[in-house]
Amino acid sequence: MENQRNISEFILLGLSYDQNIQIFCFALFLTCYVALLVGNLLILISIRCSPLYHQPMYYFLSQLSFMDVCFTSCVTPKFIGDLLVKKKTISYGNCMLQVFAMHFFGMVEVLILTVMAFDRYVAICKPLHYMIIMNRTKCHFLVLAAWVGGAAHSFPQFSIAILLPFCGPNEIDHYFCDIFPLLKVACTDTYIIGVLVLANSGVVTLVVFMVLFVSYVVILFTLRHHSTEGRRKALSTCGSHITVIVIFFGPAIFSYLRPPTIFPEDKVLALFYTIIAPMFNPLIYTLRNTEMKYAMRKVWRYRGILERFYEQCFEASFLHEYLYFHKGTNGRY
Repeated sequence: MENQRNISEFILLGLSYDQNIQIFCFALFLTCYVALLVGNLLILISIRCSPLYHQPMYYFLSQLSFMDVCFTSCVTPKFIGDLLVKKKTISYGNCMLQVFAMHFFGMVEVLILTVMAFDRYVAICKPLHYMIIMNRTKCHFLVLAAWVGGAAHSFPQFSIAILLPFCGPNEIDHYFCDIFPLLKVACTDTYIIGVLVLANSGVVTLVVFMVLFVSYVVILFTLRHHSTEGRRKALSTCGSHITVIVIFFGPAIFSYLRPPTIFPEDKVLALFYTIIAPMFNPLIYTLRNTEMKYAMRKVWRYRGILERFYEQCFEASFLHEYLYFHKGTNGRY
C-alpha cells in the first residue's frame, strides 16, 4: 500500500445539516463539556489534596478522571466549535493526530477500568493481603502498564491511518476522525486493513469487557460470605464501576466489533463514549460514595478558609501600607 494522497484536509459532515439542531447541540454539548471538566477536575483535585490519594482505589479513580479529561478533549472542543460553522474541516495532520490521541487515551482508560476491577477483586476476595498486593509500587506499575498498553494499541492504528492513500473524496461522515470513516474514503481495497482494525480494536475491547464481567461476577459471588454492612458498601462501590463499564463499553463494542462499515447510528453511539460516559463518571463515583463526598467537602471547605485568610491578610497588609504612607506624609496616623 503506497502512501499517496492528493488532499490536505477532510470535511466532517457532523451530526446534522439542520441549523436549528446544530445550535441546540452546541448549547447542550457545551454544557456537557463544561460539566465534564468541572466534575473530573473536582474529583482529581479533591483526591490529590486529601488522604484518599494514598488509597489504591482513589488513586486509580484520580487517574481515570485525568484520562476522561484527556480523552474527551481530543474530540469535544473541535466538535462544539464545528457546530457553529457551515463548513467543518480538519487538516490531514490534525486528523491523523486525532486518530492517535483518541485510541491512545481511550485504551489507557479501558485498561485503568480493568485495573480498578482488579483492585476491587483483591479488596473483596483477599482483604487480609490487600495492602501487600496493592502497595504503592504495584499501583504505579499498573498505571504505567496501562499507558504502555495504550501506546501499543494506538501506534498500529495510527500507522494504518497514515499509510492510507487518499486521492479524491474527502468527506468523512462523522464528527471526528476515526479509522473506519477514513477507510471508507481511502482509494484502495481496505478489506484486510478492516480485519486488522477489527482485531486491534473490536476484539481487544470485547476481551477486556469479558474479563471485567467475569471479575465482577466473582466479586458478587464472594460477597455472599460478607456481613450485611460489608455487602452494602461493596455493592455500592462495584455498582458504580459496573455502571461506568456498561455506558462506556456497550457503544464502543458496537462501533468496533464489526466489519468496517458505516451506520448512521455510529455518530450517536460515539457520543456515549466520547462525552456522556466521561461526564457521568464524576456523578456515578461520588453520589454513592460517602468517603469521596466527605473528602470533597473537607478539601474545598479548607480551601475556602485559606482563601478568606489570604484575603484578610492582603487587606491587612494594604491597610498597613496605607496608614504608613499617610503617617509619612502627615506625620501621624
